[in-house]
Amino acid sequence: MNETRLQPLEAASRFIAAKFPNCQAALLAGSVVRGEQTATSDLDIVVFDDKVESAYRESFIDYDWPIEVFVHNLSSYKDFFKLDCERARPSLPRMVSEGLVISDSGVVRTIKDEADELLKQGPAMWSEKTIETKRYMLTDALDDLIGSTNRAEELFITNTLANAIHEFVLRTNDQWVGESKWVVRALNDYDEDFAGRFVQAFDMFYRTGAKGEIINLADEVLQPYGGRLFEGYSMGKGDRI
Repeated sequence: MNETRLQPLEAASRFIAAKFPNCQAALLAGSVVRGEQTATSDLDIVVFDDKVESAYRESFIDYDWPIEVFVHNLSSYKDFFKLDCERARPSLPRMVSEGLVISDSGVVRTIKDEADELLKQGPAMWSEKTIETKRYMLTDALDDLIGSTNRAEELFITNTLANAIHEFVLRTNDQWVGESKWVVRALNDYDEDFAGRFVQAFDMFYRTGAKGEIINLADEVLQPYGGRLFEGYSMGKGDRI
């Protein structure tokens, strides 16, 4: 990590002053705000500018920092809030909620309150039909893993299972889901013990090829909803188009 470069907030402040001097507000978010930065971390900056016609993101290298800006006008962010909540991955609401104020013309408090309320509400509950479909898909991937004797294929089946198990346990408990490194973070936010067993199960497979802990974990999350599902599952039968 470059110890001679500007501190994150100072670099972000200079960047906004140079690139977006007339914006209504700007926030610094991401790993540098949470104290989780690494040698490759960038600066995530959310900009609110009522002169831009539509939302966009853009990448820069400035002040010895990689910088990612997420630019919105004072209405476009609402659409992104809605889309993020519908997919149960609240990326923008989280950035706004945790963000440190770089500049503010008086709009930040209202936008932060909106983000905080959405995060507090959590994602919409899954319907019984959605749970049934997810049970079937998880069962299908689990059967593929149990029956597979091809190591190359197993590597990618387990990737599918990791995402499916994490999504199932979180969504059935009305929790936000994650992607990439946020998978483990979301599980930790929900239940640190479960997150630890989840990581152990997949680590064991990748190190040794042992499938047992993954199988047990999948059965554990499925059990309260009827367990594995294959026989009798139907989708589309009798539906009208």
